Amino acid sequence: MNAKNTYDLIVVGSGAAGLATAITARKRGLDVVVLEKEPVFGGTTALSGGVLWIPLGPHGRKQNAADTLDAVHTYMRRETGAFYDEAAIQAFLENGPKMVAFFERETEMQFVPTLYPDYHPDVAGGVDVGRSILAAPYDIRGLGKDMPRLKPPLKTITFMGMMFNSSNADLKHFFQATKSLTSFVYVARRLLTHMKELLLYRRGINVTSGNALAARLAASALKLGIPIFTSSPVRDIVMQEGRAMGVQVSGQAGTRTLTARHGVVLACGGFPQDVKRIAQAYPHVQRGGEHLSPTPLGNTGDGVRLAEDLGASADIRFGDSAAWMPVSRVPYGKGEVGVFPHLLDRYKPGVIGVLRNGRRFTNESNSYHDVGAALIRACAGEQETAMWLVCDKTTLGKYGLGFVKPAPMPLGPHLRNGYLIKGDTLEELARHAGIDAAGLRATVDAYNPGAAKGQDLQFQRGSTSFNRYLADAAHQPNPCVAPVAQGPFYAVKVVMGDLGTFDGIKTSVVGEVLKRDGTSIAGLYAVGNDRASIMGGNYPGAGITHGPNMTFGFVTGNHIADLAGAPA
Repeated sequence: MNAKNTYDLIVVGSGAAGLATAITARKRGLDVVVLEKEPVFGGTTALSGGVLWIPLGPHGRKQNAADTLDAVHTYMRRETGAFYDEAAIQAFLENGPKMVAFFERETEMQFVPTLYPDYHPDVAGGVDVGRSILAAPYDIRGLGKDMPRLKPPLKTITFMGMMFNSSNADLKHFFQATKSLTSFVYVARRLLTHMKELLLYRRGINVTSGNALAARLAASALKLGIPIFTSSPVRDIVMQEGRAMGVQVSGQAGTRTLTARHGVVLACGGFPQDVKRIAQAYPHVQRGGEHLSPTPLGNTGDGVRLAEDLGASADIRFGDSAAWMPVSRVPYGKGEVGVFPHLLDRYKPGVIGVLRNGRRFTNESNSYHDVGAALIRACAGEQETAMWLVCDKTTLGKYGLGFVKPAPMPLGPHLRNGYLIKGDTLEELARHAGIDAAGLRATVDAYNPGAAKGQDLQFQRGSTSFNRYLADAAHQPNPCVAPVAQGPFYAVKVVMGDLGTFDGIKTSVVGEVLKRDGTSIAGLYAVGNDRASIMGGNYPGAGITHGPNMTFGFVTGNHIADLAGAPA
């Protein structure tokens, strides 16, 4: 690390929130440095879907001109419940559209609209479209010599390293490649382009989703002269007369002190890999259940710990402390294990989720967070928190299941390593999976008559626009529902994971870290998942992490610049 000794602002963490804060402050004239613990930059952002929930933003206004501020407030009151923070939510709604306009105008950042509905579009204030935007694809050669330092995407959700947009527009061609000439040509072109990139650069260079969001923000920061020092973990905050004045940072040459004239911003990604803290916060871990997080291994709660050491409040307050994600363990061989987030398969017709007793417990086409919360509650009193996604051979061939790809990709490797479980009959499948056979048979027998008519009589799958959005629109009358009828039958075991934490450091609206008595720690700020979420432990729509995180990074960066007397 070839850093100067003194900066105006030190940002600890290189995800979307930290980079948004750094870029905003830099554009106001402050001298900023970003310190990243890992050898690559991008944080959880680089592994994510790259979606931002920005109600009433410039893109959403074009899609849904009828949306209103009153409707958003109504929706947020319902979603956040007892944790509704009017001042913070008002700041988010006022500044979100401004943030998008600023970054599209002043940086490499570009967004595209999506067709995502809110996750609860049928409740008061919810909408069917217009609040979620996505980072536009990006050619990472724009990072120049820093391209190798961009965190790669999550291995389990790529195909030979090739990325997909986190929406139906891209993926539908891969599901239809053997049935549609248009889709076949699309897939063939994508594969050929990707093979060329691998030969030339040893990685895909046309990135999408969260990798594009991280790359665009990093490229913007670097072009503004903001150094991003990787392999630079921060050990302590330097305090002088009650004010945060710098950090102690480690590197290859040892530990050194960097001074910050106007503040230190914690943006370390929350605590999803902090084993001790999640054991306190996650109910299924408390009772001995397995938890697998696809978030970066370096997200061990450093920012929360640093703030608590100075008297900050970071209590576990929310009923759901994290953005739950049902995941499965993928054995790659030679001891390597991946974590697969079940983002798509649960929505497809012919896939059901059952507990060890063989019974369904929720609408499988609800959001990953809602399904995860339902699973945690359904397994209360049990040591293991797990479900099995079950389908028949027809469904498996059309859509795949978890890490298993659709036909014509081979099933053998997944059967041999135990990831995919098979049975010629439902009873045999249950026996191999450790599921109650009588319960599974009763569940399927009760489900199939309605499913044959496109009906889910127990949980009403397909009843909302969000249920249907990631399903199969070509399958009618219900794109989410089909029988589990034609053996052999297959299953994948699913346990609990997360996409990041909701609980975190208590702050003011502008991001000042607060002590337990409500006073602020001068010069210390928190953004991103280090800061307690304004969503109160709920998940209203696609992008409710990145949207508020970048918005409050923008708010915090401007606040620090204002205090420093920087020109507007």
